[in-house]
Amino acid sequence: MIVFNEAEKIFTLFTPHTCYQMKVDAQDRLLHTWYGRRPENAADCPDFSETRVTHLDPGCWPDLLPLEYSAPGVGDNRVPAVVPEYADGTEAAELLYAGYSIQKGKYALPGLPAFRASDEAESLCITLRDAAGLETALWYAVYADCDVITRAAVFTNRGGAPLTLRKAGSFCLDMPGWPLDLLTLDGAWAGERTVHRAPLRPGEQTIGSVKGVPGHGHSPSAVLCTPDATETGGECWGVTLVYSGSFALTAEQCEAGTRIVGGVHPYHFAWTLAPGETFATPEAAFVYSDTGLGEMSRRFHRAIRAHLLPPRWTRRDRKRPVLINSWEAFYFDFDEERLMELARAARRAGIDLFVLDDGWFVGRKAETTSLGDWRADPEKLPDGLPGLCRRMNEIGMELGIWVEPEAISPDSDLFRAHPDWALVIPGRRPFEIRNQYTLDFSRPEVVDGIWQQLDAMLSSCPIRYLKWDMNRGLATVYSAALPAARQGEVYHRYVLGVYELQRRLTEAYPDLLVENCAGGGARFDCGMLYYTPQIWTSDNTDARARLSIQYGTSMIYPCETMGAHFSSIPNHCTGHLSSMDARMALALSGTFGFELDLTKYSEEELAQLTPFIDWFHAHNALLRSGELYRLTPPTADNLGAAWCFAAPDAGEAAVFCVGSALAGRGERCPRLALRGLDENAVYEDEEGRRYTGFALQTFGLPLPGTMGQTPAAKWYLRRVE
Repeated sequence: MIVFNEAEKIFTLFTPHTCYQMKVDAQDRLLHTWYGRRPENAADCPDFSETRVTHLDPGCWPDLLPLEYSAPGVGDNRVPAVVPEYADGTEAAELLYAGYSIQKGKYALPGLPAFRASDEAESLCITLRDAAGLETALWYAVYADCDVITRAAVFTNRGGAPLTLRKAGSFCLDMPGWPLDLLTLDGAWAGERTVHRAPLRPGEQTIGSVKGVPGHGHSPSAVLCTPDATETGGECWGVTLVYSGSFALTAEQCEAGTRIVGGVHPYHFAWTLAPGETFATPEAAFVYSDTGLGEMSRRFHRAIRAHLLPPRWTRRDRKRPVLINSWEAFYFDFDEERLMELARAARRAGIDLFVLDDGWFVGRKAETTSLGDWRADPEKLPDGLPGLCRRMNEIGMELGIWVEPEAISPDSDLFRAHPDWALVIPGRRPFEIRNQYTLDFSRPEVVDGIWQQLDAMLSSCPIRYLKWDMNRGLATVYSAALPAARQGEVYHRYVLGVYELQRRLTEAYPDLLVENCAGGGARFDCGMLYYTPQIWTSDNTDARARLSIQYGTSMIYPCETMGAHFSSIPNHCTGHLSSMDARMALALSGTFGFELDLTKYSEEELAQLTPFIDWFHAHNALLRSGELYRLTPPTADNLGAAWCFAAPDAGEAAVFCVGSALAGRGERCPRLALRGLDENAVYEDEEGRRYTGFALQTFGLPLPGTMGQTPAAKWYLRRVE
């Protein structure tokens, strides 16, 4: 619900449990006054701004005011949200209130993914104007069903001369100077989205990427929380960007309090607006919780499921297949007969889908060649993809395929025909990473050319799954299609080109299950999830490493979006040994699949996999739509963690515990207390044992105390009384 008090010029955005409030002051500045727990009445909200201007003249101290959206050059000396450069070279703007509108439904951001409209959604647009010509429309949408507020900014040049946006932030949020912790999701290849939390210190603290993708190093999300915040208590303010390119999130603590701004990274960003032209920023989604990090995450999860993921993949009756990927089994060394041998072994275990990874296209025997030539290699697949697909279908398997649409090899037919399609700075040596260049997706003709190849491939036979990979960051970024003065648009236009190709792909083939990937988890963000329901979480499939990777990812993203596979030991990334139960627990908690050579398994070993596959199918709806409760975080050495999925009505739960927490000593019997259940109900496990909900949430489940390499256990509980 959105309410405007016209007499006092106060805007209030209500969700069931939160409240976001702004007001227009006497100088027509838009001030942020409250974001937190919802009071009974809008008039009862505290006013942040009053604490900033006590005994001061507010007209003289703009950098002490909680501005709803900030610009430089006129007295606010904190990190700005937008930086316009006018034709005379000035970089200054005083954004003053000019009007508002409230509408039913969700605002639109053409060409950009965003949380989808719902019947309950309402949108607010507040217009701010600078006298020199920059008009800023601040858009807000309220989702009453999941306690989420989204924001975006749309800029219009109302002046008579061109202006250039040197920075275009999606949001600015000013808060009081309370002690706060900053929580970010950081890491590296094979160790993405590990939780890092530290007290917010004075000055600016920035996470971001200038790679053209969010990268392995930082997720485009951040959380500010009170120092006492835990899974079950404390205040948390979370934000995530719906964007898949270079980004920056900056938290600044200064004498005025705390500010956080975020959006497209300002490096190599310069967007020129002719008179009358507009530019829309990516969307940002906000969640507040006064009951800890766990509830903050669940609110993000509900919103992503209900309003971001492709609706056709969120229906409870729409099961996703259990797949096997060929990469860790064969790498590039395979032919059709080896593929069929693996497929037959997988089918005997109960696996539904065979995914042919890298190496299937013409001339591709190593990483050095052929990216961009998306035609089957006749030496490996004599009858092409249609022939392989036919043979797979004959044994009851569906076929999936791997592609890397944004890449081009110097040794490829596509590069020989269109060398200008690669990103390269004139007069400089092209920069190869992994023996490849990046295609200039800022150019529509390049997007068209790759689309024609993908469309021909997908229409040739019933391919059911596509893994879209992207294995490098952008470099030597220059587009031959744009003049020198507009090269600052290339990074963002590149992302728009990726979105356009994903839009065409998913609209033309609505039943095609697409999984995004970027060298593992370098592009795990809400922008990608708008088009595809899952993303490969990390190239590291080791169960121990996945404890922290999937734990951190779950801070924002629901577990059913996380590509997670059972793989061989020793693990190909880490060399670790983990038990079958531990590897299964992490895989079952994501999309569930396999990444190993099952032709080396005996019939008895294959039969050991089948009960896990049957268990996944039996509880698919719960694992995909259950509320996640992180029961114990990963230990410092990644040797233990526990979590559960509870149905929203508390009617059932799936519980997982991995690692050292299981190892009882002597007569001690460690136990695991659950959450998300009905304390007044009785639950039964798969062995017929019964427990009260109260006992499960206080005394807990008895852990078996197994020993060995990363022991693990799982339970399914069903309410019976």
